[in-house]
Parts: sequence; structure tokens; C-alpha cells
Amino acid sequence: MNTITVYRLGRVEYEDGLELMRLFSESRREGLSGDVLLLLEHPPILTLGRAAKRENIVASDARLAQEGAEVFETNRGGDVTYHGPGQLVGYPLFLLPEDRRDVRRYVRDVERSVMQVLARWGITAGPIPKWPGVWIGEEGAPDARKVAAIGVHLSRWLTTHGFALNVNTNLDHFQLIVPCGIREAGVTSMQRELGRALPMAEVEDAIADSFCAVFDSERVDAPEPMRTVSIAVVKGHGPEARVLLVRRRPERGGFWQVLTGRLEAGESPARAAARELEEETGLRAPLVDLTYRHAFALGDALPPRLVEEHGFAVQVPPDADVRLGAEHDTFEWVDVPTALERLPFRGLRETVKRAVAGTGPTA
Repeated sequence: MNTITVYRLGRVEYEDGLELMRLFSESRREGLSGDVLLLLEHPPILTLGRAAKRENIVASDARLAQEGAEVFETNRGGDVTYHGPGQLVGYPLFLLPEDRRDVRRYVRDVERSVMQVLARWGITAGPIPKWPGVWIGEEGAPDARKVAAIGVHLSRWLTTHGFALNVNTNLDHFQLIVPCGIREAGVTSMQRELGRALPMAEVEDAIADSFCAVFDSERVDAPEPMRTVSIAVVKGHGPEARVLLVRRRPERGGFWQVLTGRLEAGESPARAAARELEEETGLRAPLVDLTYRHAFALGDALPPRLVEEHGFAVQVPPDADVRLGAEHDTFEWVDVPTALERLPFRGLRETVKRAVAGTGPTA
């Protein structure tokens, strides 16, 4: 029997999600891994499918910046859609067997998987033939409203992209766009339909079971990812703020970064961050938990090596004495724009943004 390995990743930066799709697709194509279903949430992001019309983004650039929403062009089908916290995004990365190699059937099966989950909470939903997605209400009805977007891509019968189910989504963000280019109908969420927020973990479980049933597969839960921390060390405030960047030795990649490290067995993220701070810089200072956790693939290994990283910040005095550990060959204190330009990974840039802004998210 075929298996589907289910990864429950929490927050994933959008470009990191694209990289995960690429790596898992290569791994599947080369026979290094089986079918996988990635379940995750993205920060606020507007994605443009191959058929998208730019005018369906109705918000100004200033409004998008205010809401912390970025814009990405993708190779999936469909028009413009929104991803954000409280929305369950699923990326089925399946190599379809010969007896399922029908694009329409695949899209129907994705829709059916989502509809079965909605039915478990007493929500009756279905397709509307002329519009993509999963809908509540009938075609032509004034209250027809979309609860899940569908946007898929198939290449030699390997599937990528997938669905976005509004669970506890901020529906106000859909006012930034004409969702999927459809002006005649609205958008809803499970929370709005039921009048209460739902535990995301329960919806994830239901989605995983439904996909496995619809695609005649056995569910396999992925192992826990490697756990790491990132620490942005900052001195000064506002325009005068400076961020500590350290450069990895050439044999370790040779790139600039903030402090990072793995959790040791039985270690909490806060304890790991304090240990890494002292080991890599010789500094001791109170840590601020940025409440920022995200998942990504470490390097280009196949199958992908998954990491969950937890961000922290440290404010140090102007005369802080940095003594590098063995992993790095030099350091610099740089302004925030320089730090964001040099850092090669989105998660590290987000850690810096949140550290400089104080505790809490930037979007």
C-alpha cells in the first residue's frame, strides 16, 4: 500500500515553503522518499498564479507594507490568493500512479479531501464548477462564499502546491485582493461559520486522515525536526541600532549570520540560546523571547533535513566585548539595512526585524 508521510511544520516563510517543495519533489522523483503532505501556515503573503491579473491586488503598496503582506509570483494555476496565520496550507507532493493520472480527477480529489474535513465539523461545502476552490452555498446564490482555495501544479505527474483552508484566518486581509479573481462571491472561514476558533492541530489531523483515505494511502507521521535557536544581538535603539553579524569559517559555509545553534538533549530553547550566546561571543545578557518559530530545510540534502528554529534577541551595552568562538572567523556591528542585505536566509532576517522592533511580530 502507498504511504503518505505527513509533516506538520507550523509557520514556514513562503520562500522556504517553495524550497521545501523543490527539495521534496527532487527527492520523490529520484526515489529517495515517498509521497509527502506538508501542512503549514504562512505569514501574510499574496501569491499570483500563472493566470493572475495584477489588478486583482486592489491594495496600494503602502497598505500592503502596513499589513506586512508581500507579493510572490508562482507556477501554480489560478489567479491571486492570500495566505496568512490561521489558514492551513497543504502541499501534497505526490507522484501520481498511472491509474490516477488525470488532472481533473486530481483536483477533484484534493477538493474532496477538504470537503470531508469540513463535514466532520458539520459544514456542508462543495465545488462550484465555474470557479476553483471549495465553496459554501450554491452557484448564483448571494451568500456563496469560498472556504478553501485550490491551486495546483503538475509536472510529469508530480504534484506541487495544493490548497489553503481558512480555519481561523483574518478575513479582513482578503480585502487586499479580489480572491482568485472572483468579484461575485465572498470568502469565509471555519471560525466564522461555526462562531468559534478551532484548534489547528485537530484540523491538521483531520486533513491528514482525509488525504490518506481519498488517495488510498497509509498515513505515516514524520519524525520531529531538528530544533535550533537564532539570537540577534543588538546595541542601541532606533536609527542608531547596530546588529552583531558573525561570519562562518570557509569550511562552514563562509556566510554572514546572527548567532545560531542546536538544542542539546533535554535543553530548552531559552537555555540553548543563553549557552550559544556565551560560547560564540563570550557575552552574558538577558534574553528576550521573540515568540518566533519557523520551519525550513537545512541545506540541499535529499531527502530534506527539517529544522524548527526559535528566535531570541539580546540587548547589550555599547562597550560589549565580543570574543568569537571556533565557528566564526570575524564579526561586525552593522546597521539594520546592512544586516538585512547580508543575511542569506529569510528566517534570520525576520529574527533581526523582530529584535530591533522589540518583542512581538512585524506582521
